[in-house]
Amino acid sequence: MLFSGLLLPLLLGLGVWQLDRAAEKQEQLQSWQHQSDDVSWTDRIADGLQNGQPVELTGRYSDRFHWLLDNRTRDGRPGYEVLSVFYPIRGPSVVVNRGWIAARRSRDDLPQLETPARQLTLAGRISNFPEPPVLAATETGEGWPRRVQALAPDQARQAEPELVARVLRLAGPDQPGAFKADWAPDRMGAQTHYGYAFQWFSLAAALIVLTFIASYRKTEPGEQ
Repeated sequence: MLFSGLLLPLLLGLGVWQLDRAAEKQEQLQSWQHQSDDVSWTDRIADGLQNGQPVELTGRYSDRFHWLLDNRTRDGRPGYEVLSVFYPIRGPSVVVNRGWIAARRSRDDLPQLETPARQLTLAGRISNFPEPPVLAATETGEGWPRRVQALAPDQARQAEPELVARVLRLAGPDQPGAFKADWAPDRMGAQTHYGYAFQWFSLAAALIVLTFIASYRKTEPGEQ
């Protein structure tokens, strides 16, 4: 009974917490879906950019500032993720993750990046800068494109001071200037949290049943 009294509130609390997380995700998704297409980039920034938020931007890629995020493998092949500065028509610039590109045999031979020079419209989702905690945000070389192990906002702003502190990850390989941008889908939607809540509540129900059964078990011979 003591064990059940301690564990049951924990299981119920975890279930309620997952329900709260699901409600937050659902409210967030509804907010994004109801946003007008006329909301400007500067207004979105003022409201606070959130990871996973869908965004469309019209502007142009930089003709100079590109980073190659090192140690990104695909199907056993070494390569890079291409991070490029993008200049919207209005508002501050943003780093765009254009997807994966294969590395060449020589480390000193960086891949050539084909970048559209015209004005275009990009669709993508907001994400964090790639700042792995175990790697220093070091750069290799002085020219462009520049190979990096990680990229922090302050580091990127040394090239372009007006950058926002988020990255726009292209929606797919069909986007202008994209490479292999077939990202894995975000599986932590509201339904996932509902599923976790169901698991915690099921464990709580099982605990109640087992406790009820144990409290009415027959007394063994010799027990008082």
